[in-house]
Amino acid sequence: MIRLSLADPAFAARFDALVGARRESADDVSRDVAAILARVRDEGDAALIDLTGRFDRHDLDAGGWRIDPADCRAALDGLDRELRRALELAHARITAYHEKQRPADRDEVDAMGVRIGARWRPVDAAGLYVPGGRAAYPSSLLMNAVPARVAGVGRLAMVTPTPDGVVNPLVLAAAALVGIEEIWRVGGAQGVAALAYGTGRIAPVDVIVGPGNAWVAEAKRQLYGVVGIDMVAGPSEILVVADSGNDPDWIAADLLSQAEHDPTSQSILITDDAGFADRVAAAVDAQIPLLATAATARESWDRNGAIIVVPDLMAAVPLIDRLAAEHLELAVADPEPLFAAVRHAGSIFLGRHTPEAIGDYLGGPNHVLPTGRRARFASGLSVLDFMKRTSFLGCSPGALAALGPAAVALADAEGLPAHGRSVALRLDR
Repeated sequence: MIRLSLADPAFAARFDALVGARRESADDVSRDVAAILARVRDEGDAALIDLTGRFDRHDLDAGGWRIDPADCRAALDGLDRELRRALELAHARITAYHEKQRPADRDEVDAMGVRIGARWRPVDAAGLYVPGGRAAYPSSLLMNAVPARVAGVGRLAMVTPTPDGVVNPLVLAAAALVGIEEIWRVGGAQGVAALAYGTGRIAPVDVIVGPGNAWVAEAKRQLYGVVGIDMVAGPSEILVVADSGNDPDWIAADLLSQAEHDPTSQSILITDDAGFADRVAAAVDAQIPLLATAATARESWDRNGAIIVVPDLMAAVPLIDRLAAEHLELAVADPEPLFAAVRHAGSIFLGRHTPEAIGDYLGGPNHVLPTGRRARFASGLSVLDFMKRTSFLGCSPGALAALGPAAVALADAEGLPAHGRSVALRLDR
């Protein structure tokens, strides 16, 4: 963990190094993924059988290619009552929030008599990648599947690795809650490739979403254009802006909520009180040994964590925008001035009683968010990621007569005579 102070003459250089530090995949991951994608594209199911046996120790032909929807319903029915209520509450809140994202069609006639507008339609099929093993999170399944359902996607195909044939029952329960019926026991870059290219058994999709390891993220990046993707996701990150009125234990826990994800995750605190910074740092050190994820959290905090002291909280705004963090907590007495000033963040959590973890599970807004400073130009997953907009135009004879001469003049200026002729012929008539 590094300590920075805005008053330090070397602050600019040290902050630039923090912002520019690379925490994402190495080049060898890119090469390995390219080879896997080529195999699945060329060999189809045969490649999936070999790669799934090698990486997940699961024989697809002997152990099964698909998970039966009845197993998902049984997993949901077998949940502890309190856990099921929590999952159902999360599903309801996430659905309600995303239903308000449905875009409206536009159809009007402008002042020149031209019919003009756009309509929105869902994609035909979406693919959902769900990690297996330690990173199997039912909350992520809900966050990725619910917007597709709200958008009206007709087919939702899920791929998930089942190491040694084992499936996470919470993930199956969430799949039942969302109504996913097509679930394939394949994962990794090969699972993403199967969704993109299609194989003998698995039909291709139009959009692929869902979290995964470095190989999954790289596969999605390389396949963008063959299919749509949600985003290129990197390591998790949280930026907490906190004043000294906070309980340092609360802020330490918030920082560790992301540090425990992965050694490459990043947690940063910005505060206007050096003493408070010391107390939070001490609280982090005290809490880490209490976590089952202590080893991961410790490595993440030591390698990538940072505490930045500023003279006043408004001085943090340019730093916040440079970092453009995935998660931004404004844990201050009055978050509104900072909230109004900040331009770049994946999702913002307002006030001392809004820990980022509420957003991870059941706040409502999507927790699939841009990382690696991509919040400067990208947004979190939404219903719009599963829809496309088609514009339309309709000219009456009078409208074409009004617009046509200008179109002909522009076509002639660009040296495209067939363009101009297609308009001019209609004007002559």
